[in-house]
Amino acid sequence: MQVACLFSGGKDSCFSVFSALESAWSPILVTIKPAEYSMMFHHPNVEWTKLQAEAMGLPQIFVKPNEGQEELDALENALSKLDIDGIFTGAIDSDYQKQRIDKIGENLGVPTHAPLWRKEEPMYSEALEYFETFIIAVSAEGLGPELLGTKFQMQKAKGVHPFFEGGEGETFVTDAPFFKKKIIIDKWEKSWDGVRGVAKIASAHLCGK
Repeated sequence: MQVACLFSGGKDSCFSVFSALESAWSPILVTIKPAEYSMMFHHPNVEWTKLQAEAMGLPQIFVKPNEGQEELDALENALSKLDIDGIFTGAIDSDYQKQRIDKIGENLGVPTHAPLWRKEEPMYSEALEYFETFIIAVSAEGLGPELLGTKFQMQKAKGVHPFFEGGEGETFVTDAPFFKKKIIIDKWEKSWDGVRGVAKIASAHLCGK
């Protein structure tokens, strides 16, 4: 049976895909192309999720809101056209995000699943040891440009969620146990404005495992 996995390319949505597969579901990756400062959806490097989908061997659709259309309305419309039995998300601790996806599930008559929702830190931390994850954006005090393009580790900066759940940073997964191929990032293009920064993937390729 099929489920839609809301997929941004980051560690949280990759973990939700992993959870769906472990539960014997057949995931369809659903990737929103959001506005740059969306409060709901991850933006940096979203175009490179195509390479992740290929690495996993999973189908993917992209959802781009029309001019003037709300992101959530566009998402609900896209999901309504899929033959799915549930929706998976990578929500960890944000009521704002989870409640809105739960409402879409309610409208469509399908359950929503958030496998990371308020789980204990050690569980997620242990799982992340098996993911190869890079930091691709930072936007919080205590997080500087030196982190861009580096391997993700649990954050210990004051006021920063250890897993970036508050939007302090974004990540991109290049390998995980369920990837059939690994992503190699050949080149980064980094920018820093004194407060926030982004590491854009300039080129990347797949290799065997």
